[in-house]
Amino acid sequence: MIPARAFWFLRHGETDWNADGRSQGRTDVPLNPTGVAQAASAAQLLRGRGIASIVSSPLSRARDTAEAAGKVLGLPVTLIDDLQEVSFGVHEGTIQHAAWFTAWISGEATPEDAESFAELRTRAAKGLTEALVHPAPVLVVAHGAWFRALRAEMGLPIDVRTPNALPIFCDPNPTWSLTAAEGVTI
Repeated sequence: MIPARAFWFLRHGETDWNADGRSQGRTDVPLNPTGVAQAASAAQLLRGRGIASIVSSPLSRARDTAEAAGKVLGLPVTLIDDLQEVSFGVHEGTIQHAAWFTAWISGEATPEDAESFAELRTRAAKGLTEALVHPAPVLVVAHGAWFRALRAEMGLPIDVRTPNALPIFCDPNPTWSLTAAEGVTI
């Protein structure tokens, strides 16, 4: 169960592995030049939204995206381990094939040495709960599969790819809804 408290979510900017369609998981792949530009653009979109705290996964692609926002918003970044991306085990670094990923999300199969989707859901809820103790509204900077697990906890569709560096407002009232910074409901 996650707290019914509104927050902003931001998936990290693009990496070379994102561009290649490779599964990153816990491998610490840095932002590429496109990702750096995306992080800077996202930071500008977050101006004037009243954000009081920024929390981030410690993986560099998320941390660097969060720090870009922190620089623009004048806020420090707090790192939370439970915001890290899932471990994809033997599939890290491989081209993401729909078959294994779909089976993983559905709970039918977990790759060798990987974290199950159920385990990720529990960890995502724990990480968000820790994030939301900070002054609100909080900006949570994390990862795509992590956010899929959180969407599952919110009762929202999970087979949705979250774009890189698109600020999303997550509102629990009356039920969870997601709205991109540009005003588009996703």
